[in-house]
Amino acid sequence: MHAAASMLAAKGITAHIAPLDLTTRGGLDIVALLVLVGWLYRRRPSVPAMPLVLVALNVGLFAAMSTISAGKFPAGVGFGLFGILSLVRLRSAAFTLRDVAYTFVTLVIALCTGLPQRDSWLVIALAVVVLVAVLVVDDPRSYRPPTRSVKLTLDRIYDDPSLIAQDVAFRFGQAPLSVVVDEVDYVRETTRVSARYPAPPDEPATTPETEPRERVTTS
Repeated sequence: MHAAASMLAAKGITAHIAPLDLTTRGGLDIVALLVLVGWLYRRRPSVPAMPLVLVALNVGLFAAMSTISAGKFPAGVGFGLFGILSLVRLRSAAFTLRDVAYTFVTLVIALCTGLPQRDSWLVIALAVVVLVAVLVVDDPRSYRPPTRSVKLTLDRIYDDPSLIAQDVAFRFGQAPLSVVVDEVDYVRETTRVSARYPAPPDEPATTPETEPRERVTTS
């Protein structure tokens, strides 16, 4: 046993990196991930690919932290890891601030469970605190049906703002949920508005947290 410990020390692998410790931390990470992604995140409609993103980030970060902790690595490796994480961005307009929040929580859980030399009760307590906070704050009852935003340029100026919604409904053949005036151009005599409609079930929705991607000009 002493010879094995000396061999590990010579290779820069500390004694606390043991299969049992790694298995325990990995099991805690998987359980927390199942609760976060399998239950909390799926309580409301979301982007179909987002669970894959959350699981990949969590498992990848856990593996990286376990590998770095298993040997002697320079400090630059740790900074490089966080530099790589900073390059991860949710570029699709279908991803919302809620998705970003769940991504952050996923990374935090991987960091808590991926670090060795931590008491199991401390890791469990931190994971429970994070999950309970998400459970309390992300209330599915506040969910609103998805909508799509359409930008329009109307070829007139309206004396009565209430007529704008009627004109948009006449041109589109469907009454909008809401209409917001973006710009009134008295030189060109045009009015730019943003109309919001219910999103079809098979179409990615845009929410107030994202930028609308469609621009429609009518005259």
